[in-house]
Amino acid sequence: MNTVTSNIKNLFRLKPIPTDGSKEETSKLNIEPNAESTEESRKRTYHESGYRDSSRNSGNHTALSICLDAIYSKFQNEEKELVEKQNKLKEPYLNEQKNKETEIKGLFVSLDNKEDHLKNIGQDIENVQDKIEKIKFEINDLPRNPEAYNVKATKGASTKFWIGLIILIPISLYLFTFYISTSYSAFFKSFDANGNIIQSVLDAQAFNKAWDEGPLEGAFVTLIPFVFLGLGYLIHMFGENKSIANYSKVALLFIITFVFDAILAYEIESKLYELNRTFNSPPFDLSIAFTKNQFWGIIFAGFIVYIIWGLVFDFVMKENKEKDKIKHEQTKRQKDILVHQEKIQAFEKQREETRNNIVSIKELIAKAKGRIEELQNIIDGTIIPTKDYKLYASEYMQGWITFISEKLAVSHSVKQEIIEECKKQYIYNLNKVGANSDSQNSVYMSVL
Repeated sequence: MNTVTSNIKNLFRLKPIPTDGSKEETSKLNIEPNAESTEESRKRTYHESGYRDSSRNSGNHTALSICLDAIYSKFQNEEKELVEKQNKLKEPYLNEQKNKETEIKGLFVSLDNKEDHLKNIGQDIENVQDKIEKIKFEINDLPRNPEAYNVKATKGASTKFWIGLIILIPISLYLFTFYISTSYSAFFKSFDANGNIIQSVLDAQAFNKAWDEGPLEGAFVTLIPFVFLGLGYLIHMFGENKSIANYSKVALLFIITFVFDAILAYEIESKLYELNRTFNSPPFDLSIAFTKNQFWGIIFAGFIVYIIWGLVFDFVMKENKEKDKIKHEQTKRQKDILVHQEKIQAFEKQREETRNNIVSIKELIAKAKGRIEELQNIIDGTIIPTKDYKLYASEYMQGWITFISEKLAVSHSVKQEIIEECKKQYIYNLNKVGANSDSQNSVYMSVL
């Protein structure tokens, strides 16, 4: 505020004015326009106008407010007529407008690219989703048509596996029952002469009786079926690799199983023979055992069923392997689905980012268009250089104050009060039109 007051004091230094204020002398000042520059002539005109208007209104500050508004309007009209000056003032706005138009073209190109990219992302997502649906169909169709997907597996392996397993379970229970009973009968049981053959060979209480006789007998009877199951498992394992050595091992295992079944049958048949032996009966040996139907019945009741169990077990294991191939392919495709789902998530993230970019670009375009419209309004209007207006307004005020100081017939104190009120009106006017801002290069627009 101190700076403004100081500037005003400088502005209000008195300039010499014709003593009588006559029009004749005023006109004489304008007769020689070539004697001074246009700017100086314009300043003098404003100074003289201030002096004249002040004399007409006795320096009244209220009238000054109206006169300053008129002066500003006059300054605007004068600026409209200065075509070259207006063109020069508007040049930065024209350049900015061209730059904004170029910027908008670039933004539209970028917008088109982003929208095309958004469409491509949407297409990519659809393609990946189609792949996921195709993989899901393959997962369901693999057990029925494995060859269609270059999977070397038996069709319906899962069904065959479960059927074989259902058959294998009761056969395994039969073998457990048979070997527990025959092993107990062969090694631990005392035969009764009054019992029949079936009761002697297959004892329903063999398991309990063996454990009643002792833990050794119970453990032997309980674990011996696992020996045969283990032999069957080895037969399957050796049969997987086709070679002469493995075939020889399989044959040896079959022989061992047959011999063990023959031993059980021999022991049981020997005990039965001793129950019915007479003084004339020869000692029991293999030649006699080979002639007994019970001997061969016991062997085949165990050995043949054991072979059947081995074949079913081998079938179940092979089908399980085939089923595992299909399951492996299904698991592989499940992992592919997870990979594709991760791709979709990545595409969704890109799509969201692209959408945000599109929104940002549209906002920039709208902002640039708004700025172009503002610039066009400035270009179509009149630019008022407030720095120049303040210069000429100060000249007007100097003329106004000069009259008050020199010609107004009032006391000195009253003059000072009038001058102070006039200063306030002057400052108010500058603030109102924006001419009293810190930046003297500001420009203001008035529509033509």
